[in-house]
Amino acid sequence: MQSIAVSIGYSETVFAAPEGDGWRVRYFSPEAEVAFCGHATIALGSVLAERQGDGIFPLRLNTGHIRVEAVRSGDMTRGTLTSPPTRSKVPAPELLRAALDLFGLSLSDLDPVLPSALAHAGNDHLIPALKDRSTLARMTYDLEQGASLMLKHGLTTINLVWAETHRWFHSRNAFAVGGILEYPATGAAAAALSGYLRDIGWPHGGAIDIVQGEDMGSMSLLRAEIGATPGEGIRVSGTTRIIAA
Repeated sequence: MQSIAVSIGYSETVFAAPEGDGWRVRYFSPEAEVAFCGHATIALGSVLAERQGDGIFPLRLNTGHIRVEAVRSGDMTRGTLTSPPTRSKVPAPELLRAALDLFGLSLSDLDPVLPSALAHAGNDHLIPALKDRSTLARMTYDLEQGASLMLKHGLTTINLVWAETHRWFHSRNAFAVGGILEYPATGAAAAALSGYLRDIGWPHGGAIDIVQGEDMGSMSLLRAEIGATPGEGIRVSGTTRIIAA
């Protein structure tokens, strides 16, 4: 599986094998296996719906069980995953400082209303919230240094976000640990962010929308539905299309 992921070269490749009434699922980046990948799960749901019809598909990951729903409409499919349980905490000051240094940022670039967080929804994501959209647009960093930092702290992504409103976010998601500068869509990070917003009592109104990938020329739109129960999985949805057969 690792060899195939390297040859394909995508940010993640998902592998699924029938198991009981569901599927055994694993995810690989070109560099290593990943515990959970949201956008690959949505893509898997799309393929399963194409082959088996619209429905809900149980999935067993290395770390637990989730499910993905998929409904076809013309040449598009809308997939919705329910993430693993969420949790969040304040990041260690030295981790936040190191991340800001990596991106050439300072504490003054951070949003004073939305504190930075270390959030989990299947894997760990550092979330620095920025106060200006222009700062997010200028995101750049050294890939090797980013991978070293993320390996040291067990991070899957560093998710830079800007809150345009309480329910409309813009995101750029660095995945240096997987050998990828940036994701155009990250369902796992969307779930982690949403769980964190629930934890701090953010006025999300039950759902948020996240625009991602626009600054890299591959815009995606993710919807995250946030239930009231602390720690429960987040429903993340988006549309897919076939890009290769």
